Amino acid sequence: MVSHNYPFLVGERLYLRGLAESDVEGPYPAWLNDQETCAGNSHAVFPYGTFQAAAYIREVQTNRDALVLAIVASAGDRHIGNIALQNIHPIHRSADLAILLGEREYWGQGYGLEAARLLCRHGFAALNLHRIQCGTYESNGAMQKLALALGMCQEGVRRQAAYKSGDYVNVVEYGLLRNELIVG
Repeated sequence: MVSHNYPFLVGERLYLRGLAESDVEGPYPAWLNDQETCAGNSHAVFPYGTFQAAAYIREVQTNRDALVLAIVASAGDRHIGNIALQNIHPIHRSADLAILLGEREYWGQGYGLEAARLLCRHGFAALNLHRIQCGTYESNGAMQKLALALGMCQEGVRRQAAYKSGDYVNVVEYGLLRNELIVG
């Protein structure tokens, strides 16, 4: 699907752009119902469809405490996931990093890391953030690997802090200060 939005941040193999209501016509809503795609996050608990996706997109388009962007593979102009800086706090100058790579054929190829580096650089340079953090389920090795590749430090574990698939799971917390971002 060709987007009518313009690239906001451009990398080598992908670009980040604002979510558009036309994204609900593509695979995006199905990602949030897929158990494997959502194994490492809090989605896939309630059904998610085009109505919910459209409402969410309208909400984030006007929200200034979150920057939610589509990850688009440049080759083929394909929407492959979403990435966000959420809970942007103007006094603490901090935000939470979240990412969902929905298209499985792009898993394990560095697209998530490239997108995260672009967004973290933007957060530090343009949004004047001092700190970016993320929390992920202990079983989510891909997100933990991404956090470490960004230069994040593991700061702790919140024991049994989330409930997923019938079990309480630990949440591993990571943090990154402006001067710690690995740009390579």
